[in-house]
Amino acid sequence: MHWLQDASQSNVNLNNVRHETSRHFRNKKKKYLKTKISELESNNKNKNIRDLCRGIFDFKKGYHPRVSVIKNEKGDLVSDFLSSLPS
Repeated sequence: MHWLQDASQSNVNLNNVRHETSRHFRNKKKKYLKTKISELESNNKNKNIRDLCRGIFDFKKGYHPRVSVIKNEKGDLVSDFLSSLPS
């Protein structure tokens, strides 16, 4: 806690790096969203209704991480499919 509250040069550099990385990823997200929106607009203009609806559904649904957990023969949860296969 004292290290974080210390106003030394290393802390200032850490804050600058954190600020720059957040700005970098914020700009990447803006660029990604602009390309997705332009894709949806072109799908609308070209009458690609299926692709348009899929894109809108993805925006509305949001981000959902996929879970890849399975059970092995003993009933234990395993996260890697290959490790659960018998040798």
